[in-house]
Amino acid sequence: ILGEHLRICPQGYTCCTSEMEENFANKSRSEFEAMMKEAGRSVQTTLTAQYRSFDSYFQDLLNKSEKALYDAFPSIYGELYTQNMKVFKDLYSELRRYYRGSNINLEEALNEFWTRLLERLFKLLNPQYHITDEYLDCMVKHAEQHKPFGEVPRDLKVKATRAFIAARSYAQGFLVGSDVVKKVSQVSLSHECTRAIMKLMYCPHCRGMSSVKPCNNYCLNVVKGCLANQADLNTEWKYLMDSLVGVADRIDGPYNVDTVIGTIHMRIAEAISNLQENKDSLTAKVFQGCGNPKISTKGSSSEDKKRRGKATLEPKSSAQALEMLVLDAKGNLTALKTYWITLPGSLCSKKVMASSAADDKCWNGMTKGRYGEGQGGQGRAGGQSSPGLQQREGRDVTHHKADSRGSRHVCLCAGDDMSGSGSGDSCPDDVCGKRLSKSPSTRQPETHAIPKQSGHGINGASSRSLPSAFLLLLSVAFIAAQHLWR
Repeated sequence: ILGEHLRICPQGYTCCTSEMEENFANKSRSEFEAMMKEAGRSVQTTLTAQYRSFDSYFQDLLNKSEKALYDAFPSIYGELYTQNMKVFKDLYSELRRYYRGSNINLEEALNEFWTRLLERLFKLLNPQYHITDEYLDCMVKHAEQHKPFGEVPRDLKVKATRAFIAARSYAQGFLVGSDVVKKVSQVSLSHECTRAIMKLMYCPHCRGMSSVKPCNNYCLNVVKGCLANQADLNTEWKYLMDSLVGVADRIDGPYNVDTVIGTIHMRIAEAISNLQENKDSLTAKVFQGCGNPKISTKGSSSEDKKRRGKATLEPKSSAQALEMLVLDAKGNLTALKTYWITLPGSLCSKKVMASSAADDKCWNGMTKGRYGEGQGGQGRAGGQSSPGLQQREGRDVTHHKADSRGSRHVCLCAGDDMSGSGSGDSCPDDVCGKRLSKSPSTRQPETHAIPKQSGHGINGASSRSLPSAFLLLLSVAFIAAQHLWR
């Protein structure tokens, strides 16, 4: 029949009624959005699998260290351990909570552990005295300057803070990336894009050419235009992937989580041994500064005399497993760096099933024949310069960048209050890189016009603006990535 009633497809002779054309438009939109989600799910699966692998490894490493402490300390230290078990349990609990993303000041948590341990051990090592809470406050102030545990607290705080920041950044970076892909892949097509996809995929059916594939460059131009906003994420996305690769190098290098986390129990044992060896001199200095406490009526215990000697503990590590995890992750991250700009080509070749570039018997938007135009560029600017794409006056789409006014510069230690100190100011310098003078989150909003549905059928059309919530998420991720490493 004559096609004068058609609104999207060429108005020549056609097999489609108006209702059929509308049904095809709805079908093409749902199918294309399903393609986007399917492609996104593949990336999400990869990133989530990497997160789970590392998370399982890290949790296992921490669990083994804690178990080694629980297994060995009772026989080595007796009451020094059994009466202070909660102090050790609380430490590992705080370390897990920090790794999981809780708003915990890691340095303060470690300082609190050593203070509580010193108070408990000082009383147990001096059972003949009645030591009050007020006396303990004075003791802590005088004892700290004498380093009762040796250099262990300071050394462990530096190394553990770096290792945990890197581990938390690494794990949460995969989750951020997965969430980014999920949100972007769920963005629905605009009205203009729905028309362009319909013309690409189903207008051949209305011309009785259901077996004719779309021309490759025609498909690429339409899909690039529809995914122009997504392509503009490429810079931020690539930076996030590169940053995760950088962190991967650090957790298997200078901030080796295997070495640090797997030996926490050994460092605690070393610290307790230092305190035992320095007991007499430490006690004398405390008594000199705080006065002599009253003699206890309970008498002294011989437990301390029974529990002497250094602990001989083995590290709980799996260096080879970490190396394999990092190698696998770096390979996947490198492969995903160009995801957004290669997505149109992937959809055209694998989903839309476009013909080869040299095919002169493909659907070119109007009929079966050669598609004589080249490909447009990437992103919104490139999409507008694609052959046959013209701007429509009065139909501007403002692409809002997330407004980060009032936000703080933080490590990817993950969002607000995720630095080692909880303030964003105490991330190690070599974990948090130099602050850039101008980040994408502070750029002014940009305005881009939707291409007009006209010309030779080369009708790429911008998809709707990405959700502001997603843009805020990506902005936070990008800012965080900037400060991960130099």
